[in-house]
Amino acid sequence: MSGFQNLGLSESLKSSLAKMNFITPTPIQEKSIPLALEGKDILGSAQTGTGKTAAYSIPMIEKLSHSKQHTALILTPTRELAKQVLAVITLLLGKNNSIKAACLIGGESMYKQLGQLKMRPRIIVGTPGRINDHLDRKSLRLSETNFLVLDETDRMLDMGFGIQIDRILKHLPVHKQTLMFSATLPESIIKMSAKYLRNPERVSIGATNVLSANIKQEIIRINQEQKYSELIKQLQARKGSVLIFVKTKHNSKNLAQKLCKENFKADALHGNLRQSKRNTVMQAYRNKKFTILVATDIAARGLDVPHIEHVINYDLPQVAEDYIHRMGRTARAGAEGSTLSFITNSDREKWHAIETLLDPTKKRDNSRHHNQGRSNFNKGNSRKEPSRRRLGRSFDHKKRTHSRNFGERRFEPRKEDRDNKNFRRKEGAEVVKNYKKEGQKDYRRKESQGQYQKDYRRKEFQSQGQKDYRRKPTYN
Repeated sequence: MSGFQNLGLSESLKSSLAKMNFITPTPIQEKSIPLALEGKDILGSAQTGTGKTAAYSIPMIEKLSHSKQHTALILTPTRELAKQVLAVITLLLGKNNSIKAACLIGGESMYKQLGQLKMRPRIIVGTPGRINDHLDRKSLRLSETNFLVLDETDRMLDMGFGIQIDRILKHLPVHKQTLMFSATLPESIIKMSAKYLRNPERVSIGATNVLSANIKQEIIRINQEQKYSELIKQLQARKGSVLIFVKTKHNSKNLAQKLCKENFKADALHGNLRQSKRNTVMQAYRNKKFTILVATDIAARGLDVPHIEHVINYDLPQVAEDYIHRMGRTARAGAEGSTLSFITNSDREKWHAIETLLDPTKKRDNSRHHNQGRSNFNKGNSRKEPSRRRLGRSFDHKKRTHSRNFGERRFEPRKEDRDNKNFRRKEGAEVVKNYKKEGQKDYRRKESQGQYQKDYRRKEFQSQGQKDYRRKPTYN
């Protein structure tokens, strides 16, 4: 296929593609569009920045143009991705197209969205939570929806949207066309797709766990307290737009404020911001009004800002697959980019998982030498933790808590534990156990045998009818 002109698309869609400078389809578009036009379900995966949005939007608009009552639904994990998908669809529809689109996401005015639904849009883009809100209000009906797209499916399921997606599917007709797209499709996601897809065509372009060849990767092994000073040095040595990923919302806000005090033009993007503020931040970043964006993983999926040149992992992601999505924010559409990751002593396991994902052949070698590398990493800062078993603690797998171990097993104390107050208390465990068997109730607050004798004296006086036994110096 030499271009979009040979797909048999409508003239209005061809005109829109020409205005967007879409001349030659990308590999994922070349394989997916013909299958989607035939009405087949698709399970697609490709590297980030390869045009997956257009791969399902083009056949969707073409099929809707041949029908007057059918509608389409596109589900995304984040609000930013939903906004971005809507922008692409709006460009593909053009100005004079009778097909309307609406965006239903959390954080925006429900009144505004109800106004969009009154216009009877035939394309709905949204997040699962807000789609369910409208379904509960009966302001949205999906009985005529015969085209369903699950974008970034793995992320939606990771975020716990599986139950909400199932609720949405109950409102859709049984016979429909479903397309699932993502940059990564783990084996568990492929198995779960069986309940969403019907005899799907598997479309995979390249290895999904391989980064673009245009990305230059760097890592710095560093102590936690040295990360900020090293970040300042790296930012001073780099030119162009930078995207910094951190783990928490609080850290993104604080780091952006600290960078502004260092005379950098920076802002933060995280989930605690109002949707209007998030839109303002992203629009300013796209327009290059500031050069450094500090964000959580809400910016790791589907964010398409072509001028991002550098991605810095100030904190490593919690899930190895998110590393690929983060790195995919740069070097998009054939451009070049660089990535930098800070790896602290506590990040060894996370980085090992990332390396294994990127190159499974290293798994055996890394696991063999993994423990050897620990002694050389941040040497001198490790501290040996006391054994819980030696301290008389056991792990309750049902309650997921550690509990006191008052078993009959006795153990010899370590030299450093002989003067430990907590250890002395545990050393008398058998004495406590014996007193408990004999009916003593308040055994946990007593540490010496003399105190236990006092408790038995209390019991004896109470049995004789004495109330204030402490005032009786002798037996009567």
